Amino acid sequence: MFPGRRILAFYGSPVTGVLGTLGERPPEANIEQLQALAAEYEAAMPAGRAGPPVIPAFELIVTVATAGAGDDGDYSKGLLPFEIRPWVEAATEAGAFVILDLQPGRTDFLTQAKRYEEFLRMPNVGLALDPEWRLKPDQRHMRQIGSVDAGEINTVVDYLVQLVHEEALPQKILVLHQFKRRMLPDRELVRTPPELAVVIHADGQGPLGTKYETWAELHRHPVGPEQTLWWGWKNFYDEDIPMATPAQTNAVEPLPVVITYQ
Repeated sequence: MFPGRRILAFYGSPVTGVLGTLGERPPEANIEQLQALAAEYEAAMPAGRAGPPVIPAFELIVTVATAGAGDDGDYSKGLLPFEIRPWVEAATEAGAFVILDLQPGRTDFLTQAKRYEEFLRMPNVGLALDPEWRLKPDQRHMRQIGSVDAGEINTVVDYLVQLVHEEALPQKILVLHQFKRRMLPDRELVRTPPELAVVIHADGQGPLGTKYETWAELHRHPVGPEQTLWWGWKNFYDEDIPMATPAQTNAVEPLPVVITYQ
């Protein structure tokens, strides 16, 4: 996956615009917007610093955290395959990537990931785990910031590695969202086998100075001796004041290989 390309994604739900810019327009219009923005990123590299091509992507929230427990008690509601398929097909036709984002509530990431195996067996479809929305049995969304340990993440790692081998796939992306160290308390124990490109995605929001502080704090988190980690950056249209420009995002060190907009 990296460093030969960067991924630029709109984030959100394919069935509503409430959760991000992605849901405000159909797949083809999103691709056009992303292609234009990708050209801005390629043109905004600092002088003397070469950058790889920027490839459009959708980060689709396929299981979303809910206020109510639901029939299964998980505080999470998933999309059905027919709601996802048009987006995957449009991305595939355009040479773009898709990242399926999980907000699992009180269930585990592996259980939810397996619901979308038909897509994860495709070469351009990766996975994102959002620990903010991973609840313990006594927790509720918006009352606590969730977390997940490396043991649970590694079950997903093993599952994705299996799919890569079964389908003879290229390296597959696995995104781990984080804006507090306690969201991934033992991150240094997450396995990063060569079949996967594991990305720590800094998705904190707020003034630019605060985002730089979050970025620096996440980099102070210990890194395991066997780990290979890549880095991602998130821009929020409404919550970031001011929102980083492409030039400011490109100036971050190390250069983010995944950039998302919500």
